[in-house]
Amino acid sequence: MTRDAGPAAVLFDMDGTLVDSEKLWTIALDDYAAHRGGALTDTTREAMVGSNMTRSMRLLLTDIGVADGDADVDAAAQWVTARMVALFQQGLPWRPGAPEALREARALGIPTALVTSTIRSLTDLALETLGRDSFDVTVCGDEVDGKNKPDPEPYLKAARLLDVDPAECVAIEDSPTGVAAAEAAGCVVIAIPCEVPLQSGPHRVLRESLADVDFAALGDLFTRAA
Repeated sequence: MTRDAGPAAVLFDMDGTLVDSEKLWTIALDDYAAHRGGALTDTTREAMVGSNMTRSMRLLLTDIGVADGDADVDAAAQWVTARMVALFQQGLPWRPGAPEALREARALGIPTALVTSTIRSLTDLALETLGRDSFDVTVCGDEVDGKNKPDPEPYLKAARLLDVDPAECVAIEDSPTGVAAAEAAGCVVIAIPCEVPLQSGPHRVLRESLADVDFAALGDLFTRAA
């Protein structure tokens, strides 16, 4: 498949892709672990990257050896969310090339979506940095009926909202979980590692940063990733 005119849409992940917020999540998660008298291991933290709040909280509680029932997970999520609100309000650092990437996509007239595992309340705070008018639609982790990444539903929902074929879209991701979701939805993926290494694959193109992405030539990626 080729798309000489460019993709039908560009679907952006948020944490670790557009903003360097994974480090803020690490602070909040470490703080909660310490609050409960434990310490989050590096292996478990890595497994959380790109995941949704419920799964991450269950991993966290299991890792530090405390009760992980549904009520415990909800309580942990509320604590971590409150901590993240405070951290987000201090300012979100951009990932390299991210502001320019959003501006270029807009200037080229490419439809865009934000597809994130982060819950809506935190995403709305992040949009104060990202710019609400940077995206035609946003899909958050608490808006997919529990079908979170690596399930393809977040990307499929974004494509439905944009009324485009996901197979004609480019997704930009930083985590194995997110890449798996986008590929399962049928997207061509630009994989830009942040906190976790990414491997090459048949339907993805590796880049070091968004500054290395030529948005005017995105149509070429369909041939390369085919």
